[in-house]
Amino acid sequence: MAHCGDSMWGSFVYSLVATDVCTGWTEAVPLLAREQNLVVAGLEAIARQLPFPVLGIDPDNDSVFINDTLTPYCADRGIEFTRSRAYRKNDQAWVEQKNGAVIRRFLGHERYSGRLAGQTIANLHGAMRLYVNYFQPSFKLMEKTRNGSAVIKRYSPPATPCDRVIRHQAVSAEAKMGLAERRATLDPVALLHTIREAQSALAAIVSPELRPTPRGESLERFLAKLPDRWREEHDPADREPRVKPPRHWRTRKDPFEGVWCEVLEWLQADPDASAMALLGRLQADHPDRFSRANLRTLQRRVQQWRGIMANKLVYAASETALSDPTGTPEMALTVGDPKC
Repeated sequence: MAHCGDSMWGSFVYSLVATDVCTGWTEAVPLLAREQNLVVAGLEAIARQLPFPVLGIDPDNDSVFINDTLTPYCADRGIEFTRSRAYRKNDQAWVEQKNGAVIRRFLGHERYSGRLAGQTIANLHGAMRLYVNYFQPSFKLMEKTRNGSAVIKRYSPPATPCDRVIRHQAVSAEAKMGLAERRATLDPVALLHTIREAQSALAAIVSPELRPTPRGESLERFLAKLPDRWREEHDPADREPRVKPPRHWRTRKDPFEGVWCEVLEWLQADPDASAMALLGRLQADHPDRFSRANLRTLQRRVQQWRGIMANKLVYAASETALSDPTGTPEMALTVGDPKC
């Protein structure tokens, strides 16, 4: 297991990532702060989601792992605790690879902060873990030999982590049956829809001033057009005209810079609050900054927020039909600093 998070100061949302070396099974939970007690809570949530027991933990040398909280935790549960060598980052190659191929691929490279972002990331991780572990095949390096300057690598056939767990001899028949039954109830297309909606919500949190643009081609429409896709590539007359993307950069200073996170917290506490009431609270807190001229901009942003959150990504992530009953950890939704 290794911690996915850069060494930066600030109240960012971090992802605690765990990868099984044998099968490639990957789990991730969001942490609202880099704190050792939260890491233990995250490990407990990951252990409940894994289809097999945890026998050992091998983190990097981050101080949130090497401390007097995680060591007794592993000793009490009979978990072997080791660590990587100093200044040898490649000792964590398995999980570092997942940081790029899974976490950064679905989450991006933005810096998120606050409880609102943590709740949305938890919903994204819940759908992402199901899609990656049950439906995304990958290669696994089995052997690497060097002959002079030539390096020969031998890989196993591509398989999903679920398939590798089912084929493993040490896994019980009951656990294998549970995995097969769980996979039969999942729809990869529906999971991709959930992932895309959560990513749109995160993009709105980072840049709330962006207007909602029409959604691109749906997955159903794309799959239905696959048989005729080759015709479009050979006949330019049948191709749809390109639409110039809307401008996304700012032409003036954001009037709500520095206070938008407060507005999001107010909306989360009272989703039915009007833009006029929110503007009144801003004028009370910042009497010399806001005026009636800012009302129309605030109305547009409130309308955008309600449209993005229409599917209850934040308030009802645990009630989503596609979510894993043990997927989204409760600790990621309830602990941490409520301020942005």
